[in-house]
Amino acid sequence: MNRRRMAAVIAPVVALTLALAACSGNSGGGNNALQDQGAQGVKTADINEKPLDQVKDGGDFKWPVDQLPDNWNVDQVDGTPLDGQSMFGAIFPYVFTQNADATVSENPNYVTSVKLVSTDPQVVEYQLNPKAKWSNGRAFSWEDFAAQAKVLNGKDPAYEVSQTTGYQDIAKVEKGTSDLDVKVTFAKKFAEWKSLFAPLYPKELNADAETFNKSFATEPKITAGVFKVQKIDQTAKTVVLERDPSWWGTPAKLDTVTFKKVERPALADAFANGQIDFYNLNNDVNAFKRAQGDPNTVIRQSTYPDYTHLTFNGASSSILADKDLRLAIVRGIDTVAISKAILGQMQKDTQPLGNHIFLKGAKQYVDNSGPYKFDAEAAKKQLDQLGWKTAGDFRAKDGKQLKVRLIIPTGTPISQQTGQILQSQLKAIGVNLDIQAVPSTEFFKNYVNVGNFDVTLFRWISTAFPIAGGQGIYYNDPKNIGQNYGHVGDDKINQLYDTAAQELDDSKRAADLNEVDKEIWAVGHQLPIFQSVGAFAVRKTVANYGSPGFANTPYDFAKIGFVK
Repeated sequence: MNRRRMAAVIAPVVALTLALAACSGNSGGGNNALQDQGAQGVKTADINEKPLDQVKDGGDFKWPVDQLPDNWNVDQVDGTPLDGQSMFGAIFPYVFTQNADATVSENPNYVTSVKLVSTDPQVVEYQLNPKAKWSNGRAFSWEDFAAQAKVLNGKDPAYEVSQTTGYQDIAKVEKGTSDLDVKVTFAKKFAEWKSLFAPLYPKELNADAETFNKSFATEPKITAGVFKVQKIDQTAKTVVLERDPSWWGTPAKLDTVTFKKVERPALADAFANGQIDFYNLNNDVNAFKRAQGDPNTVIRQSTYPDYTHLTFNGASSSILADKDLRLAIVRGIDTVAISKAILGQMQKDTQPLGNHIFLKGAKQYVDNSGPYKFDAEAAKKQLDQLGWKTAGDFRAKDGKQLKVRLIIPTGTPISQQTGQILQSQLKAIGVNLDIQAVPSTEFFKNYVNVGNFDVTLFRWISTAFPIAGGQGIYYNDPKNIGQNYGHVGDDKINQLYDTAAQELDDSKRAADLNEVDKEIWAVGHQLPIFQSVGAFAVRKTVANYGSPGFANTPYDFAKIGFVK
């Protein structure tokens, strides 16, 4: 996956997503491989894995979502929420798929081989599966790759792209010995080249800016996956996917997958009533305890690449445009207390997350938060120095109260709970945190994506590619905001990312990325709070689905089903 996914924070917590549910990882050689979690009792993945001969043929798998896609084109700025991307893996091609341990593998349904044939210049050659065809009947072609690379290089602002990482480094995409032979030559080295073309879209989508931005807004016009769209019902808020009879790979065990919008407070009841077959417990201890007592439920839990954070708005229109003010507020937030309050009854590890790039469980993880840890007295002193003087309960400067607007989605109890803790902590240093809950269906599209907040709370869902997944968030390019919704950054972050992106040595690249993380802390871009406990309530009869670790981009929809 070449961007982080976002998910709204539920019952505490984007996503990440997120989000929008929200990403970290490597170019495929284990750069972000998870460490052995046995000592902690947490699995790399927990999905009730079963061979296909033990899985029933048929059935409908009922999948809850926060919202339907705002755009079925993930490369367009409105297409990044987690819920949409969960669906995309069933209907669009991914050249590489992520494994539970954050390594990646070639997807033989779409390519017969992918090789790095040269490092100077860097050239990658893709041999496409001759059986692969789009739903319009056209065979896959090198032209699909060329069209996508051209649109996502960021040179034409008419294309509202979610990010350009990697594509901006491509010099040319050429036809090889046949239409199924794709040669991609890079102008600059790009270490995470395996993150590209995930998903791959048909050349028709990338024909012009109008088509790119809008043609997939309400439905995907062309697909190529184990499933296809049967029905999208905006009134009932459901999407039904059905087996695609034209699929050339291993057929799906399920007849259909039904995605249905379910408000988070209603998830447990919907599960108990048979309306859904699983739900993310979203770090909600009450939901966790209820699931433990349900005889039809098993809690599946893994080291999950999902974390809750605060994004600050540094745009000139926001009160937090001042970097020093953002950093003072960071020092006034006790993430240890928040983490204990939210996670304490679900797992032993309640240490806050101290890195924006690598998550806990990754061998490259380093806690770089030291200079920015909670210190209320230091925060007060810094606010005094900035001219924000105490005036009653809250500080003021030049007659203006230090009032910060926190935007969260409705129906997310944990967002509300976390917001209330933040409100109390910030009041203690003289900051008035104004919590504004907005409709969940509008949260990303009308608030997060367009910078309509001072600070906002959601989850990032990480991928196995920390550069491709994160550069669009932290890179500062006024011409292409991407996922940098708070408009925060500097040239140093850009330069450090550029250096890391061209480093083909895994260890050196990891060190470079930890330098990026230190600078992200220094500019007050975001405040990571805690990593998810990765717990899902799943019906006991479900096979090959649960808490997947990193193996969620895409999910293996062909194997999901119900045990015989």
